[in-house]
Amino acid sequence: MATTADFKNGLYINFNGKPCSIVWFQHVKPGKGPAFVKTKLRNLENGRILENTFTAGAKIDTISVERRPYQFLYKDEDGYNFMHEETFEQIHLEEDLVENADLMKEGQHVEMMFLADEERCLTCELPTYVELEVTYTEPAVKGDTASTNALKEATLETGAKIMVPLFINQGEKIRVNTTDRSYGERVK
Repeated sequence: MATTADFKNGLYINFNGKPCSIVWFQHVKPGKGPAFVKTKLRNLENGRILENTFTAGAKIDTISVERRPYQFLYKDEDGYNFMHEETFEQIHLEEDLVENADLMKEGQHVEMMFLADEERCLTCELPTYVELEVTYTEPAVKGDTASTNALKEATLETGAKIMVPLFINQGEKIRVNTTDRSYGERVK
């Protein structure tokens, strides 16, 4: 058990039966009336941001969350299969728990967040950048555009489609930002 005096960014709490992380908080002491704490909480199950106000000194349930390294093995009709990198234990996740799954290729290292008390997986996160090969893209034609930041669609080795600059050709390896699915740079 903790109180609002223990709040800090990144603290994991149980809010309305859901695991949440404190993103932002502010202790407010008005001139009249009791003190309170305004917070923004991220629901760890679906990523939504919730705003809530706690009275100062309120008791809060803290939870234990662990981050563990896993490696993606393969996808089947039921979902995705992963192996823990240290214990070699294999687990299976449904498609809705894996964010940007179409940017993940076999052997990809990921980080999973587990609710330690229940051994339940909350999220599966790819690294910020992944390196993938372009399997198909239309060739650029000289004089296609007047602007310098023109983009075209490219299909990657995992089947994902992203927008890339005109100078990227089929067969090249590129670095893709997994947070916004954008082109990063060529990989040599």
